[in-house]
Amino acid sequence: MSMRDKARLLIAQEAARIMAEEGVNDYLPAKNKAAARLGIANSRSLPRNEEIDQALKEYHRLYRAETQPLHIIHMRKIALEAMRFLEGFSPRLIGGALDGSAGKYSPIILYVYPETPEDIIKKLMEARIPFEEKSFSFNLGHNRVATYPALDFFVDGIRVELVTLPPELKGQRINRREKSVPGGSLQDVEKLINDISPLGTQIT
Repeated sequence: MSMRDKARLLIAQEAARIMAEEGVNDYLPAKNKAAARLGIANSRSLPRNEEIDQALKEYHRLYRAETQPLHIIHMRKIALEAMRFLEGFSPRLIGGALDGSAGKYSPIILYVYPETPEDIIKKLMEARIPFEEKSFSFNLGHNRVATYPALDFFVDGIRVELVTLPPELKGQRINRREKSVPGGSLQDVEKLINDISPLGTQIT
């Protein structure tokens, strides 16, 4: 392994620890914080987001083998409840709650496809769910970024982030890091929950 590859691995591992333990949810700040702590100044040594995802899974396997499966099940159940509530907007679960890499500070991220963001706002207001308006950015590659409105609310202390996308993007791969399309549908999440035992093991 080259020196640069070793540096990338060390940064990925430290960034994963920072995201898991310190509540940093964004990749770039976690990478920069990890590199600074390790005294690695070469920006070319920064790992890809996928490398941090892999390091996160390894971190949870090593240090949270007993609690992580139950945490993911809990997040998926909250996600499923939210998806049923928002079923009319074709909700789709993405990120760590779907792939199992989510830590205790990670949000549940749902894509929803209303005709307008106001449709989602009205739905939350009618249900008297307090929320905060934010934005969500996608890295499209080649220094291109797309930003869409987002709405945040909390369930059992876990942040649920609704990314409001136009209906014409339904079923499309938006973020280049997404591994499956469409994936994460209501039925997919139901199956994930039903196929896992209370101890977090796959049922065969």
